[in-house]
Amino acid sequence: MSAGRWAVGGGAVVVLVATGAWARWSSDTDPRLWNQVRPAIEARLVEQSRGAGYGESDPGLRARWFCRAEAVDLDERDGLVRAGVSTLCLEYGVRAGHLVECGGAEVPQVLRLRRETDGDYVVVSQEAPPDGAGNAEWLTAHFGSITHFGSITHFGSITPVGLDTGVSSTPLESAARSHFGLPANSPVSEC
Repeated sequence: MSAGRWAVGGGAVVVLVATGAWARWSSDTDPRLWNQVRPAIEARLVEQSRGAGYGESDPGLRARWFCRAEAVDLDERDGLVRAGVSTLCLEYGVRAGHLVECGGAEVPQVLRLRRETDGDYVVVSQEAPPDGAGNAEWLTAHFGSITHFGSITHFGSITPVGLDTGVSSTPLESAARSHFGLPANSPVSEC
């Protein structure tokens, strides 16, 4: 893996892998509410990612960010929605007619959203864990018991299980292929 590939958000990914803590979909999340707030969350993620990628420095790649969020917990009170989410943002471009992945980040986040008069939701606050010290404490404080975050029961282990986010890159790859007019089965390579 090239050094530039995971430059964006790399610290957060390393911390998450090192702690082995990552969120999974909560079965008691209201799917109707999630379908209403998800577009605002994903649009915000894409907007925040713009300008931060390796691929964007090479205009020939026509790089673009694609983001996906999965709900871990969702709560609506007093006109605000609190969404605890697992997020995955990947930067894709095209080189010689092939899809290339140029960067990305996986980060758990807590967002608060408010419904506007037109019925759409808008993000009013957003929090993510710190890199390094304090990461596990942040996850516990914002998502409850750390055992809720997967099958790793201790911290400090670097294992592939720590990367099992529940946020698949497949829909992002499909959206990127469609955006760039590439065949559905075209492979993805490094930038």
